[in-house]
Formats: sequence, structure tokens, C-alpha cells
Amino acid sequence: MKKDAEIQKNVIEELKTIPLLKANEIGVAVKNGVVTLSGTVDSYPKKIRVEKAVKKIGGVKGIAEDIAVNLSEKHQKTDSEIAQMVINAIEWHSAAQIDKINILVEDGCVTLDGTTDWDFQRKSASKVVETIVGVKRITNNIKIAQRPAPTDIKTKIQAAFVRNARIDADKINIQTDGNKVILSGKVNCWSELEEAEHSVWSTPGVSSIENKLELEDDF
Repeated sequence: MKKDAEIQKNVIEELKTIPLLKANEIGVAVKNGVVTLSGTVDSYPKKIRVEKAVKKIGGVKGIAEDIAVNLSEKHQKTDSEIAQMVINAIEWHSAAQIDKINILVEDGCVTLDGTTDWDFQRKSASKVVETIVGVKRITNNIKIAQRPAPTDIKTKIQAAFVRNARIDADKINIQTDGNKVILSGKVNCWSELEEAEHSVWSTPGVSSIENKLELEDDF
């Protein structure tokens, strides 16, 4: 199993590869494989880049993120301006239906509520908002619309896992409770965990996921 000091070193080295990120902007602490990130960055996309970079590192079992976004004066927008830009971005550049989405902006923090038919639409709404100047944080509370749960939903998910070369299907347990899917077991890395979630969301009838998957220790 990788030691915390080794994980910390690898995280810091990976952060150095992010363009325009200064060495003193992000603090990195590691305890029992959980990485705590602190500090301040000047844009929300940079914050997202930091989180994605940490997920690449072997041995990382969890991330506690406490990174603040401090925008320069020229990039600051009023909440009304941000709200209008969010509406336009979702309407014209995402797969989500704007009439099913509720938007709240408070001090540059955007909260999205409402429903979509598919998970990719929910994620698409967040993705287009990430690039809007003035946004400091995004909370995506959009839910998947309820549908009748197929009787073979578990079988379809298992088949999808077996087809996917990036997922070790034998190590993942699948339970269903109506439209809800519960995943448990072990995965080798963050990318496998996210791939498993993506495969479940791509299955018709799934409206929620309880992800209990754990990262396997590195030996």
C-alpha cells in the first residue's frame, strides 16, 4: 500500500503539470490515503483541473476539497449577469432542457435544480456552466426523472460491466431497489469507479445510484 508521504509527493508533482497553476496556490495534506486540498485559485475551471489531477494518482482513496475561488476584479460579475449567462449556456450549449431546470445564483455560487431524462443531460448542464466567467462554485441537484423500473435492470448493468474493458466486473456487486442502483465492492482506481457509475447511468430506468465502491489498496 502506498504511504501517505508518497501519495502527497505524487499529487504535488501532478499539480505542477497544470498550466498557470502556481506552486503556492494549493496546499496538499494526506492521511490514510485521503487527500485534503486547500488554497485559493483565480478561476473555477482551474479548481476543476486540480480535482481531476488528484484523481489520477494511485493510492488516493478520497478527496476533501476546500479550494476557494477568488476572482480578479475584471472577472467578477453580478449574480443577475451570471444567472442570465447560465440560462443561455444551458439552453444553447447543453443537452438539458432549460424549461426543466431551476437556477439559483448567490454570491457567484450556482445551484441547479430540476429534472432531466438522462444522466448525460444532468452532467451536460454542469459542464457548460463551469466555463462561465464569474462562477465560483456549482452545486448540481438535478435529478433523473422517475420511470418504471425494468425487471432486468441488474442483468443489463452486469452485461455492460462485462463488456467494458476498463471495469473488473467480478469485483463489483450490484443491488437494485426499484429505480435505485447500489454498487459495492472494490475498484482499482478513480477512473474505474467513474466508469462503473457511467455504465449504470447509461442503463434505462436508473434514477439514482448509491455508490459504496472502495478503492483497492496498491500492493
